[in-house]
Amino acid sequence: MMNYEEAVNYIDRLQMFAKKHSLDHTRVFLSYLGMPQREKKIIHVAGTNGKGSVCRYLQALLTGEGKKTGLFTSPHLVTIRERIRIGEEMISEEQFVRIFEEVRKAAGEMEKEGLGHPTYFEFLFGMAMKFFDEEEAEYIILETGLGGRLDATNSIEHPDLTVITSIGMDHTEILGDTIEKIAAEKAGIIKPGVPLICDATDEKALGVLKKTAENAGAECREISENAFKIMKITGKDLEFSTSNRYDDTAMWKLPTTASYQPMNAVLALEAMKRLVKEPTASWRKILETTSWKGRMEEALPGIVLDGAHNMPAVRALAKSIRMQEKFRSPDGKLIVLFSAVKEKDYHEMIRFVCREIPADLIVVTKIPDERGVNPGELQKDFAQWTDSRVVVKDTVKEACSYVTACKREQDQVYCFGSLYLVGEMETLLREAARC
Repeated sequence: MMNYEEAVNYIDRLQMFAKKHSLDHTRVFLSYLGMPQREKKIIHVAGTNGKGSVCRYLQALLTGEGKKTGLFTSPHLVTIRERIRIGEEMISEEQFVRIFEEVRKAAGEMEKEGLGHPTYFEFLFGMAMKFFDEEEAEYIILETGLGGRLDATNSIEHPDLTVITSIGMDHTEILGDTIEKIAAEKAGIIKPGVPLICDATDEKALGVLKKTAENAGAECREISENAFKIMKITGKDLEFSTSNRYDDTAMWKLPTTASYQPMNAVLALEAMKRLVKEPTASWRKILETTSWKGRMEEALPGIVLDGAHNMPAVRALAKSIRMQEKFRSPDGKLIVLFSAVKEKDYHEMIRFVCREIPADLIVVTKIPDERGVNPGELQKDFAQWTDSRVVVKDTVKEACSYVTACKREQDQVYCFGSLYLVGEMETLLREAARC
């Protein structure tokens, strides 16, 4: 039997040799695991940005209603165990190893039958479903890994509800080079007769979602930007109103300054209306204390981590930063810590950041992954579009030390560009806080 570190290494190695399989293969995999999806109420969530936040809000609200709820998300920031949760708790190392061994056995049996070993994502999905089944979870929230139509999570044939968050240009080399093509991939999770709740902000994407839902005989509930209004924003949180009453008040508060989160919260609230007919908990109080790591997260005073890693997300982040300007000290500086992976359109992100975020200092670094962009290249890119000082640090650790050393109490640091960067910063800042 492997220990925890060995189990994680085994799963990580699957990224190098296991090949993508069909949804039928994933369904066979689930059958080898004992059909853990049976008799579960499953909510399937897809989208370009915001799907992790919607999943987190849903999980908190269902848990608050006393429902035992499993949550499967990706990617993780610090530990792989973040991907598999029951309620507020992620799977323990002991549970992880036990479930890993059960799933590895099933994968081995499949290989003997010539069926092929599950991929990295499929293996973790299988582990999550097996764990949720053994823990007797009543509800399961599944976040797609990439796209929707061909994602392993889409092997679930009869979810109770589907949710599609904002759709934008990302992973174009896989999902397509237009909003319509990307929306069609996300729309692949829509099932016959299963209600759909979707972000209606982009008209082109909405047209595809509505048509797909109509063809499937699925009710489509559109959530537009008119469904809520941000009423107040402070240095720590925001309040918004809704046009419909979900609880004992139409005013809501979130412990974040991210202007993009009210839409995600409303999507989750609309989903809850379909899942829980007679609420027993105060959803307002639950949302007041619900946050999601790496989404406009103030990890230390004045140091904000955000998972913005594509153009739609960077635009949303810039809007949130501008809304925070009045809360910054007049002599406070705005510092940007940035990194990116090669497959993202980081050139466009950099141009936009220089135009829309008034940074006084920019620090660039490289994530510890072969996909990371060389910081020297990032520096040259920034230098084309800004007169602000651009500092290169070869490692995230060096960059973290630099920004924390030069940051004054009145300054604000925003770290974004890559989820890998945010994950590394989470770890480093956590360690710094303990010292």
